Amino acid sequence: MTWMRWRPAMEEALYGPEGGFYHRPEGPAGHFRTSVHASSQYAAAVGRLLLAVDEALGRPQEIALIDVGAGRGELVGEVSGLLAEPLSGRLRAYGVELAARPDGLPAQVRWTERVPEGAVGLLFANEWLDNVPLEIAERDEDGVLRYVEVTPAGEERLGTPLSSVDAEWAERWWPDEDRFPGQRVEFGGTRDAAWAAAVGALDRGLAVAVDYAHQKSDRPIFGTLTGFRGGREVPPVPDGSCDLTAHVALDSAAVPGVHTLWTTQRAALRALGVDGSRPPLELATTDPAGYLRALATASEAAELTASAGLGGFGWLVQAVRMPIPKLLTGLAGWQTLEA
Repeated sequence: MTWMRWRPAMEEALYGPEGGFYHRPEGPAGHFRTSVHASSQYAAAVGRLLLAVDEALGRPQEIALIDVGAGRGELVGEVSGLLAEPLSGRLRAYGVELAARPDGLPAQVRWTERVPEGAVGLLFANEWLDNVPLEIAERDEDGVLRYVEVTPAGEERLGTPLSSVDAEWAERWWPDEDRFPGQRVEFGGTRDAAWAAAVGALDRGLAVAVDYAHQKSDRPIFGTLTGFRGGREVPPVPDGSCDLTAHVALDSAAVPGVHTLWTTQRAALRALGVDGSRPPLELATTDPAGYLRALATASEAAELTASAGLGGFGWLVQAVRMPIPKLLTGLAGWQTLEA
């Protein structure tokens, strides 16, 4: 029987060249629904954000849209199509993904495994960090944190105590005053490093991470690791048959020394023009077809902004050598001054 710590087990199960979940032909959309799949209004909102970034940057000669964790290119393809005319000749669109370039993606979209260096524009990572593999630890009977080891069939056991690096991360970012056996820690160090590398690749621009998230004050006692297959939540088995995801400590991931805003998807999308309000009932009498279209649009917007659903996602917004766009500056959240 093969035992591995969770980080390498997730790496192989999700991204392994032979049987990794993200190399499956049906793609992520065959198993779970993200904001991108829920409504084209999401792409339109990202497009409006890119236009605001372009304005804040002074309309540079080239403006980049970098979709990190691009899946099958749904978001970057749609946004690049929407903005082909407004940003004519200046837009450089990138889909960053380990899977092969999908069929049917617009020719102008560049497909790459790495975030391009030195770009100016918007880097957008929708539900990427939750799939960056991470280590998991659990307290033993003596209250000592030990790494959790797992088999491809999903059996678990406790392994060795923490490294000094992970122990320091847990002490800073996952406080635990009432310690008891069974408590878990999901270490964000790999996510922090991945996000720092992505943000660091920008010359100037806005970096946005959107994900299931928690903050230091509300870390989950027993963790959040789960699996998704065929539209349903399933046990997290690292055999390549399902997605493996854990919520993100976005406060830990925030790169220090840059302008930072933390908000919810509900607040961000409303600022970007996504409105879930029902159309006036009188429209049903004067324009029944128009009323039904408006009702469908409002329903999609409501799904994107529902506080108990997609609207509850965290948005980590970091501005690299630029101000945060005016569209977002009035949102609730915390900010730091650029060093």
